[in-house]
Amino acid sequence: MKKFKIEKSKTDRINLLETFDNSFPSRNYLIVHTANEFTSVCPKTGQPDFGIITISYVAAKKCVELKSLKYYLQSFRNEGIFYENVVNRILDDLVQCLNPKWIEVKGEFSLRGGLQSTIIASHGKK
Repeated sequence: MKKFKIEKSKTDRINLLETFDNSFPSRNYLIVHTANEFTSVCPKTGQPDFGIITISYVAAKKCVELKSLKYYLQSFRNEGIFYENVVNRILDDLVQCLNPKWIEVKGEFSLRGGLQSTIIASHGKK
């Protein structure tokens, strides 16, 4: 059985994320992006993990560009990483890039061994 080493976020992964200026920085409005086909690898079994990642945030000065977000999320495809780690790593990377007023990352992972896992991490005040 193949084991995967869990590593911290790599600088090149964060560099996949691109931003653009928020046209309405004085207004609090909710932005929600959902990736329905998120995949990573279980670091214990080497089996693929499937899930839905929902990113909700109130932008300050920057918004994330969608194509770059797609490539960023796809970069986890072959990484051995636990659910809790991936949700918190995505949150940390987006906070670093966007410095939002508030952000939440929710990972809803597919049923495995009779258990379904949902991990929610947030930063800032809504």
